[in-house]
Amino acid sequence: MPLFEKSGQSPAELEARLRLHRLPEIGPKRFHTLIDAFGSASAALSAPASAWRSLRLPAACADARRSAEVRDGASVALAWLERSGQHLLMWDDPDYPALLAEIPDPPPMLFIAGDRSLLDRPQLGMVGSRRASRPGLDTAAAFARSLAGAGFVITSGLALGIDGAAHQGALDVKGGTIGVLGTGIEKLYPQRHRQLAAKMVANGGAVISELPLDAAPHASNFPRRNRIISGLSLGVLVVEASVASGSLITARLAAEQGREVYAIPGSIHHPGARGCHQLIREGAVLVETIDHILEALQGWKNVGPADVTAAQPQAALHPLLALLHAAPQTGEALAHNSGWPLPKVLAALTELELDSSVACEAGRWFARAR
Repeated sequence: MPLFEKSGQSPAELEARLRLHRLPEIGPKRFHTLIDAFGSASAALSAPASAWRSLRLPAACADARRSAEVRDGASVALAWLERSGQHLLMWDDPDYPALLAEIPDPPPMLFIAGDRSLLDRPQLGMVGSRRASRPGLDTAAAFARSLAGAGFVITSGLALGIDGAAHQGALDVKGGTIGVLGTGIEKLYPQRHRQLAAKMVANGGAVISELPLDAAPHASNFPRRNRIISGLSLGVLVVEASVASGSLITARLAAEQGREVYAIPGSIHHPGARGCHQLIREGAVLVETIDHILEALQGWKNVGPADVTAAQPQAALHPLLALLHAAPQTGEALAHNSGWPLPKVLAALTELELDSSVACEAGRWFARAR
């Protein structure tokens, strides 16, 4: 299918939008200001500089619109979009995600590598510390496996730590997962997750960005991408975060957007739990098991509780592991939930710990990501 038919725009207008999108100091609001003022990107690019000045736009915007760098960048993007599995979703496309369209500043463009239909499916955002503890990583993977097994797409930021564990957890059960970048797709950051991103795309997931393909890492772009994670999602689960974590920005954006915020508590002695505890004090839902999320969202179309054990890989079929993949628990809680006597539970946990299948921290047992 020709690219202009895929995009719903004429070739000239598609190129003009890509050029407009590359201009310096043009964010979503200024992009829409130009389209609203001139009626199209093509008309905006050909308008006199005086007309741009009347909109109080930075001079750098008008000066750069006819530069070779902007034209060449648009040409590279057009060539990128010609390849299979690579898409551009624009704010006025009929299949632009409805939830994302509701936020105050939805991205005018989203570059997508992978399955674009995932953006229309019910999603749960999962975020947390880049320097997460081992139990935190295992908890993130366990919750992602269970939520993906229950039919949710797991959406996160492809960062190190909790984000990566959440994406991998969804992949473990062949679930859908979306990585939202704070760079251009061709400048993926962190580089250590390039293989994970490729695996996501190859296995039915997607990697997306609102930024031009070659946009390099810049500190200001990462907080902005967080609004996309929360904007796409029905709710956001914070697994482990300090009080200064960017994950709290995502959680607060989610609350402002009318999304539910969930937080997993931890030890009062662990700095990585303090951000979650602060969110809970501010009204986030305290989450100890997947049921605390599913109960609130079970009415969502095509999504409902799933058999957690069936959603796990073969290595997770041990009865206690099935329970721990749903959420971390104490030995006493495992005895109660499994119906086993406590000595039998403790003996089994010892065997699982020797096998590196579980770990214990602050009195709670965690299923480890394998």
